[in-house]
Amino acid sequence: MTAPHGAELAQAVTLLRAGELVAFPTETVYGLGADAANPAAIRKIFDAKGRPADHPLIVHLPDASHLDRWAAEVPAQARVLADRFWPGPLTLILRRAPDVPREVTGGQDTIGLRVPSHPVALALLAAFDGGIAAPSANRFGRISATTAAHVRDEFGEAVSLVLDGGSCDVGIESTIVDLSRGTPVVLRPGAIGRPELAEALGTPVAGMKTTTTDVPRVPGALESHYAPSTPMRLLARDLLDAQLADLAATSAVVGVFAHGPCPDIATAMWIEAPDDARAYARRLYAALRELDAVRPVVILVERPPDTPEWAAILDRLQRASHP
Repeated sequence: MTAPHGAELAQAVTLLRAGELVAFPTETVYGLGADAANPAAIRKIFDAKGRPADHPLIVHLPDASHLDRWAAEVPAQARVLADRFWPGPLTLILRRAPDVPREVTGGQDTIGLRVPSHPVALALLAAFDGGIAAPSANRFGRISATTAAHVRDEFGEAVSLVLDGGSCDVGIESTIVDLSRGTPVVLRPGAIGRPELAEALGTPVAGMKTTTTDVPRVPGALESHYAPSTPMRLLARDLLDAQLADLAATSAVVGVFAHGPCPDIATAMWIEAPDDARAYARRLYAALRELDAVRPVVILVERPPDTPEWAAILDRLQRASHP
């Protein structure tokens, strides 16, 4: 992989301004980008992904100075978090400015905003000098893309240009924190955890309760999401070993993402999972894509620890394995 040259970035800006789609890397996952101020371009994202129109998009900004262009008001807490975590994997939910296209917000009065830290994304945003709406560059509900090859495999010629920035460093989607209703609430966990947010704000930060219904809709909140086409089961290690043994007796090909080396089972497509949470997140989506590609009868994933550093990973795995 080589970073895009100036000519390729210029081509990307030209395409975006013409209302076309451009995929680009962020530190979290690859995004499928369109001019966030162009309703027709935004609709192309929904068409390409097969995404329901009421699912809002995150708008990526060149820097925090662009907040006032997209948000009707920017509370002090938003300024604090932007100063502390941007550029980085944090999305802020704020009240949208009146002239923001409703297509980008899923018809809501709130908008998700962030400044990514990937150098290619920052270079593109600076050259475009505006907001780029960019959900993950994959078909709706499926495994997010963390390399340019994943995007090309997913969309082929449907995307005008894919900027190759290598493998994503974080590997899972950004933390989403709602600041539109006063009290900060994490609506989607990510690499930046609630303790870090609380420390920056000097106040507790809540997590969304499953019974909560009056919060803004955000990306990645469906019970089934980030899913391979192969059925997937999230299991404690003893149950995983038992199911693997049962399936091996039938000679069925089984995909496995688990800690430790592969046992002596010829029909197991085994990918060893990292023990470190950050390394695991970086590897997760690529591993699921590799396992899905061999078309096993099932993908078995060892359940990670239920601890704060693994919370975002566990969230993704539970959604990916939901029936």
